[in-house]
Amino acid sequence: MYDFQYHKPATIADAVKLLAADPEARPVSGGMTLLPALKHRLNKPTSLIDLSGIAELRGVRREGDAIVIGGMTTHYEVATHPQILAAIPALARMAATIGDTQVRNRGTIGGSLANNDPAADYPAAALALRATIITDRRRIPADEFFLGMFTTALEADELVTGISFPIPEKAGYAKLRNPASRYSMTGVFVAKGPHGVGVGVNGAGPCAFRQAEMEAALSANWSVDAVANVKQSPDDLNSDIHGSAAYRANLVTVMAKRAVADAG
Repeated sequence: MYDFQYHKPATIADAVKLLAADPEARPVSGGMTLLPALKHRLNKPTSLIDLSGIAELRGVRREGDAIVIGGMTTHYEVATHPQILAAIPALARMAATIGDTQVRNRGTIGGSLANNDPAADYPAAALALRATIITDRRRIPADEFFLGMFTTALEADELVTGISFPIPEKAGYAKLRNPASRYSMTGVFVAKGPHGVGVGVNGAGPCAFRQAEMEAALSANWSVDAVANVKQSPDDLNSDIHGSAAYRANLVTVMAKRAVADAG
């Protein structure tokens, strides 16, 4: 690692002030991506702003017809929280499949969304459920938040403080994990709720995306058969030693069928 200053603010305002004062400072929540990058000297921040001491970034609450999850809420807490299990059980089941026990107890939903790893699970759920990402200064619809690989609409000194998920009538998730790394090669989250039908895909491309053809098919007929014949184009999908773009395109259909079955 390189040398850096370490700060642990107690409030969102203090964290934002520290980030605004130093363009090379970086916030750290669970550290699942940033800390390995530091160890391999792939990132050289002048300061680390540890968000773990900010109590207002944690917790789960219901606001009307939505569940609001604090940005520093861990994957384990998402997987086991009674309100999430009752309102959006598919989101809880999805969180329970992230990484391993250590990752689930350290990694956070806000950190995952802000990092926007192509293989991350939450972006697919956020897109399918029409979530709103709440920051220290604004509210960003999920459709406008994910811009590209590891790129979001966040400003350099802007923090994800929470995520508002509209409660769906039904939802489901399925993914195929790389047998070695356990990262998602392709995952599909489907939801039917107050904003219609949503189908979010992660892992297959450089950024999570909505599958419009599947959304239209499920809007007309919510069933496994409705998505069985919808073919995802391999154009612009990931292709590497683990699977070609054509393979991942086929996985989108396979995982969508399983996700619909998971939703019921």
